[in-house]
Amino acid sequence: MGSYSSASEPEILSPGSGAMPQPVRKPRPSWAVAPATYVLVGINCVVFLTMCARGCSFWLPTVDQILYFGADNAGLVLLGHQWWRIGTAMFVHVGFWHILLNMWCLWNLGLLAEPLMGSAGVVAVYLLTGAAGDMLSTFANWRAYYPDWIRFHDVHVFPAGAGASGAIFGIAGALILLLNPRRLPMVPQPELRKLRRSVIYFAAINLVLGFGIFFGAEAIHSGISIDNMAHIGGFTSGLLFAAPMVPRLGTSRPRFQGRLRAAVAITAGVLALFGFFLAQLPRS
Repeated sequence: MGSYSSASEPEILSPGSGAMPQPVRKPRPSWAVAPATYVLVGINCVVFLTMCARGCSFWLPTVDQILYFGADNAGLVLLGHQWWRIGTAMFVHVGFWHILLNMWCLWNLGLLAEPLMGSAGVVAVYLLTGAAGDMLSTFANWRAYYPDWIRFHDVHVFPAGAGASGAIFGIAGALILLLNPRRLPMVPQPELRKLRRSVIYFAAINLVLGFGIFFGAEAIHSGISIDNMAHIGGFTSGLLFAAPMVPRLGTSRPRFQGRLRAAVAITAGVLALFGFFLAQLPRS
């Protein structure tokens, strides 16, 4: 067909025609679309490789090894005043399979979240919801193991907690609210509902699996378990973070920036109040 051949061949312009060929835009690499996601994955991987280089087991580090690199521990936080562990624990992982699974989830959810909340938003939601998960875990472990502390006066009676899963659940919680058809009217509704349903399934299935593994580990007295309180704390704070936000897509920059600042301020304020509550827990 003549129309097909003329359309498929390159157009040749004469020097005096005045027409200019349109530049072809190269697709941006995924790291340029979601730099914060790749930076967070990179930091976690660098921390893990540093742990291995400093003598930690590649497959299953000991409790003392992960505590040395900043894992959470209710006794060290509340008795030793090592509050910095609330922030560092979300970058420490218990072996290769632990970090592999967490980084796979962080990468997938981060690539979905970053176009909606921007790079600053992804970093903020990771840090704030990760801290919320570690704080709730600290509180739950203090309540559960405090009688053992009274008897033994040894901070090792409190379990160590580590991993990015609390922050990952936080990103999932934020996505569930941001992937709302009313907030993203310009996105095809069937595709939006499919994405949102996938995130809900991810959160629900992993919470159920987490509790199943927890009770199974308790039954056989395994030394490794799932920190479900960190997951719940991360998820609920992710919902809180996203509540005042509007997605960046289709929103004016000033409005988005204002809502993002409000989300950070509200979530940080709630965490500060919860931290003050933790600091008042009885010590004797």
